[in-house]
Amino acid sequence: MKIQFLGAAREVTGSKHLISLDNGKKILLDCGMFQGKGMETDAMNRNLGFVPKDIDYLILSHAHIDHSGLIPYIARLGFEGSIITTHATRDLCAIMLADCGKIQEHDTEMNNKKRAKKNLPPVEPIYTRADAEQAMKFFIGVPYNKPYRITKGVRVTFTNNGHLLGSSVVNLRIKENNNITNIGFTGDIGRPVNRILRSPQPFPQADILICESTYGNRLHESTTESEDKLLDVIRRTCLEKKGKLIIPSFSVGRTQEVVYSLNNFYNSGKLPKLKVFVDSPLSVNATNIFRLHRECFNDKMLEIMESDPDPFGFNDLYFIQDVEDSKKLNDIQEPCIIISSSGMMEAGRIKHHLANSISYSKNTVLAVGYCSPTTLGARILRGDKEVSIFGTVYQVKADVERIDSYSGHADYNEMIGYLECQNKQKIQKLILVHGEIDSQEFFRDRLKEKGYANISIPVQGEEIII
Repeated sequence: MKIQFLGAAREVTGSKHLISLDNGKKILLDCGMFQGKGMETDAMNRNLGFVPKDIDYLILSHAHIDHSGLIPYIARLGFEGSIITTHATRDLCAIMLADCGKIQEHDTEMNNKKRAKKNLPPVEPIYTRADAEQAMKFFIGVPYNKPYRITKGVRVTFTNNGHLLGSSVVNLRIKENNNITNIGFTGDIGRPVNRILRSPQPFPQADILICESTYGNRLHESTTESEDKLLDVIRRTCLEKKGKLIIPSFSVGRTQEVVYSLNNFYNSGKLPKLKVFVDSPLSVNATNIFRLHRECFNDKMLEIMESDPDPFGFNDLYFIQDVEDSKKLNDIQEPCIIISSSGMMEAGRIKHHLANSISYSKNTVLAVGYCSPTTLGARILRGDKEVSIFGTVYQVKADVERIDSYSGHADYNEMIGYLECQNKQKIQKLILVHGEIDSQEFFRDRLKEKGYANISIPVQGEEIII
């Protein structure tokens, strides 16, 4: 067999890894969108590197768009195989892919208006909301820790990796030519202690291990330190400066964690009296799905729910869905907190809130997750004094803060700790994906120090023969 790396190779987004078996069967691990590369992104997403109808099975590690976002596109182009994943991931994909399709339609409509002014022909969206809804018929939900037979000689088992509701390590057992190969694909590894989800669980021994490396050169602060910092930022911004706290956050995962922290602050009397707005229709729907999957919650979360049945809701918390209500937030003069997507500040309603707030020193922009180097979020975080939003240049006068512990990705020490469930000597190849090259090289060196060998960092399109 061979494995070809068609995305998230020396970069963070676009996760796609194609396994071709000797009998001709093709298994795709993830089918994610490239994100945050400006004008390049559309072309990269349309150039898959494979023929969709040739894919027999797609195994999905989790629902984030950089891992699932091109599923409707390949379905539109002829894919008719099975998409195998966990139950919670399937439920999240039902709303996330439809939302992504809606965004594709809107962005294409705006782009075509600009093209028309230049006498250029219109272009089609990568896919539509209807395409996303159609693609859901291919999904098969499987419980954690239950081996599922995909085809003769191939079975998959999902083990919880603590990154997102329903996220998993994909454990493949492949029998070819009387030989058995165990392939482990970590997906995105969560932190050892999560505010909401169960901790990552050990996964079966792998012969071939494909491992993420997003934070391969970073260390996170502790959960306690980060929540103290969040409270401090709230007090400085909303009480002392009388400003708005703008929190760009991914609609699924990070938003629920931030809301959960604010809910606990509210219950303990620590949260100042002010309004909190979650301005994202997707966040509303995702939060409802979180409520349905208690089996993914950790013991502390379940204990809190005994006295607080809704840890994602409190007085003065408002979920905004209607676009007109979102626009009204711009007119609010009183101090408040606005949580809005996307986390990398590249799309969605957050760009409007940034345009309205970033040039005023009384306000604060607080990043709570990873931002790819080419994104608006990365430019703001690295200290650019002015940024372009919707084609208009804005002076950055608001305070800019960052809290990494709300990221769903483990840091390099935490990833190394997680991999201790593996026998190093039995890993024939350790392949690093889903990270920028400087992060991957640092992580590779740390892994070598711990005794791991045969570590590779594939480039886009590279094939490895197993």
